[in-house]
Amino acid sequence: MSENADAAYQGASGAFSEDAARTLLGDETRLLPCPTLEDVFAAVAAGRARSAVVPIENTLAGAVPGCADLIARHAVHITAERIHPIRHALIATPGVALGDVRRVLSHPVAIAQCEQFFRAHPEISAVPVFDTAGAVELVTSRREPDAAAIAGRRAATVYGGVVLAEDLQDRADNFTRFLHLVPGETPVSRHAGWKTTIVCVLRNEPGSLMRALVPLSSRGLNLTRIESRPTRETPFEYGFHLDIGPTADTTALDSALDVLARESRSLRVLGHYPAGVVATAPEAEARQT
Repeated sequence: MSENADAAYQGASGAFSEDAARTLLGDETRLLPCPTLEDVFAAVAAGRARSAVVPIENTLAGAVPGCADLIARHAVHITAERIHPIRHALIATPGVALGDVRRVLSHPVAIAQCEQFFRAHPEISAVPVFDTAGAVELVTSRREPDAAAIAGRRAATVYGGVVLAEDLQDRADNFTRFLHLVPGETPVSRHAGWKTTIVCVLRNEPGSLMRALVPLSSRGLNLTRIESRPTRETPFEYGFHLDIGPTADTTALDSALDVLARESRSLRVLGHYPAGVVATAPEAEARQT
């Protein structure tokens, strides 16, 4: 990919992050695949990509490791989100049967979404690698007779693999939430019905977390997600990443943030953006074919 891509994403062609990016930004979007999330943020910081699309959490595996930290450490803000259905397939080199498989490669978060498959097949070992689609590329390029990969079924088409099994995820309602990030600070304007994401570092005092949450609940604001992460500044000091659900009362939102800022050692609004809707399975299937 040449310089100045429209967006960077973590993974190889055929990854779920690529699907989410094209859904958010359009099929003609010029994308820059990156090996790691750190590389994605580095590409945006260096100007090789004008934005990024990253996974922040999954309904089965929870938070994507490291993503919240990277957002907080970089001069970017959230402009949109995509709640993307995740359907995992088992993909191998043509000629390999399910009974031949002894190793399955995939991203650690994808492996965590398929625990029931591994319990049902104790003879198969999970091998973590950097990406789902990248795992398919590795397996098919090496033509390993005892290996397969877990990825979206579109990766089989991209890399010439065959699908041995479908819907490996533990639940049918498996979704990953992706965020679109652009450089710069979050605009100060507020919009009714939009979500807000913040990170705050509270003072190390008794009751500080309770005092931080009361301004939200007392104003009828819905806290939809909270994640604590080490600040890396002081040992055992944590920043709290908070998602505030859509609200029609932007005055209440501003008031709550003002109070929360006074209760915090530091506070930063990471994004104020339209709330994503849960995509339907037929939509996801259409993008995977």
